[in-house]
Amino acid sequence: MMNFRKSAISLAVASVVSVGTVAPVVAGELSASAGVASSYLWRGFDLGKGDPAMSASLDYSEGMFYAGAWVSSGDASAGTEYDLYMGLAGEAGGISWDIGIISYVYPSAGDSMDFTPGTLEVTNTIVSNPAAVDPEIDTHSVESVAYTASSLTMGDFYKTGGTVGDAMEAYIGLGMGPVSVMHYSNIAGNDGYIADSDYTYTTVSLEAGSFGAMYGKHKDGLDHFDLSYGFNDSLAFTYSIPLDDDASDLEPVLVASYSFSL
Repeated sequence: MMNFRKSAISLAVASVVSVGTVAPVVAGELSASAGVASSYLWRGFDLGKGDPAMSASLDYSEGMFYAGAWVSSGDASAGTEYDLYMGLAGEAGGISWDIGIISYVYPSAGDSMDFTPGTLEVTNTIVSNPAAVDPEIDTHSVESVAYTASSLTMGDFYKTGGTVGDAMEAYIGLGMGPVSVMHYSNIAGNDGYIADSDYTYTTVSLEAGSFGAMYGKHKDGLDHFDLSYGFNDSLAFTYSIPLDDDASDLEPVLVASYSFSL
């Protein structure tokens, strides 16, 4: 879900990976784009688990206002993803800003699936194999089990939102020169990738010509550091490195992406 290392949140949904700066939206414009990536890289996690991802977006902007839709394959657990977003963006005194909301929709997401490692099966209310998470427990409601990267393979999910409004974030971004900061906060949903109502994610990015670096921090850890290189306007590469000690089972991942305007 939620791609998104974005070159402006309004354009972020145009490709599965990008560097991550904030920029004002061009007024009075309707645009479309498509792209393909070697995997779906989301906030330091390889949700595609090595499978290629295809995406497309449609965006409209008028003055400071923008809105758009993005669709992607490639999430190995949740299936096809649709994102709807809207916001305001602009620039004043050399500082660019961006504020908006985004809804994440997974129509094919089921209410139960098998987690790995182990044979942990999650249904609407019961963990049927809790020993895969904690050998000291016999049974738990899903809400009472704390999942970590070491107990479950990141990318699996429980009951991720299937309709508009089930899973939503608000975001705000500021940029000055080559430096930008983005902050995302959960405003709807406490299942799936947004595992609690207080979930937040913050990035600090730096661009230098065709190169970029980004530090991403999830609430409660699982930080990552990404290095990006844009070969040209269409072809880009991102190398994502997990930093958190609790994510020792996660490996660095290299993703190549190609995007183009329609």
